[in-house]
Amino acid sequence: MNNDPIGAAVLDYLAGAENAKITVENSLAEDDEMPVHYLFRTEEEMPELEVLALEQCRGAVLDVGAGAGCHTLALQQRGVAVAALDISAGAVEAMRQQGVQQVLHQDVFTLEGQQYDTLLMLMNGIGIAGNLQGLECFLEHAKTLLKPGGQILLESSDILYMYEDEDGSVLLDLNAGYYGEVKYNMVYKEQQSGWFNWLFIDPAILEDYAGLHGYTFELLLEGEAGNFLARLALP
Repeated sequence: MNNDPIGAAVLDYLAGAENAKITVENSLAEDDEMPVHYLFRTEEEMPELEVLALEQCRGAVLDVGAGAGCHTLALQQRGVAVAALDISAGAVEAMRQQGVQQVLHQDVFTLEGQQYDTLLMLMNGIGIAGNLQGLECFLEHAKTLLKPGGQILLESSDILYMYEDEDGSVLLDLNAGYYGEVKYNMVYKEQQSGWFNWLFIDPAILEDYAGLHGYTFELLLEGEAGNFLARLALP
């Protein structure tokens, strides 16, 4: 598990390292630290946006990029038929230790042969698309994972504010591609994920891409920090 910092961190937390932190490096701003205990929050500790997303889940649910499994566990407690998917071996083991009933150790882009009514993608889960081209690939692939009338519930953020100058003007390099395409590296102890692409998308562009790929778009909630919850649904 040498390149599984999140997996190592969540297993350490379950083994008693309550103050464990993951260092989050990115191409936009200074390094940040994420307390690992945040990945284990209960439904009572979740923000309004996440609770609304849980309430909007219907039918068979796939929690994509489930991490330590807090959303899956909340759905299980609600009696929802939910499977958790994550690419991290450590996260998968952590979910099993906590009693998550259906766990898939897999990349969602290679998942096939199973269909769901809801794909749940919280904590900017759509970020896994990496960039706008990846978003198009994901929206097409998701059609193979959704039953007729199925939905994607996803959280993302419009991060334009991160490019604002003190006077409110926005400085964008128009040659650099879409401003929501960011690079990240996760570090925990001696483990690193390696730099990867992560997408933040604003609602207007997401609505455009959803329409191009045959989904309806509904903005369910806007948070205070540019983040939002959206529903993309198939007819």
